[in-house]
Amino acid sequence: MKLVIVCAGKIKEKWLNDGIAEYIKRLSRYTTVEIQEVPDAPDSLPVSQALEQEGSKMLSRIKPGAYVIVLDLHGQQMPSEEFSRHVIEGYEKGGAELVLLIGGSNGLSPEVVSRANERLCLSKMTFTHQMTRLIILEQVYRAFKIHFGEKYHK
Repeated sequence: MKLVIVCAGKIKEKWLNDGIAEYIKRLSRYTTVEIQEVPDAPDSLPVSQALEQEGSKMLSRIKPGAYVIVLDLHGQQMPSEEFSRHVIEGYEKGGAELVLLIGGSNGLSPEVVSRANERLCLSKMTFTHQMTRLIILEQVYRAFKIHFGEKYHK
């Protein structure tokens, strides 16, 4: 099984990179994790053009049969137990490959959203797209722990 996270931009903060590395290590018991970064579009571009540019690069990273979940403010919110079921079903439907897409500061292009099998909203609160990587990795880790009936810290 493989989890692919396609996201716009790079992370420069050491503490975030350390947290991401920790959850990738924890997830290695269950799945391989690959983070694919596409370049942020320049701020000088109009938003629609920036979304199109980032979106086409993101879409080029998705294999045709992969199950795709976009992280979107307009997506569905769900408790961890339900998310756990969605993660496992996503692997089953996607030929053992689950793709999570995280947009940049401008969000996601309509083409990227339309490619998604599901739209997920982590919270009504807004997180930076860099922090979203860490949060979603922790939630996928939690999803596996729930699925396998394993204890997780409280």
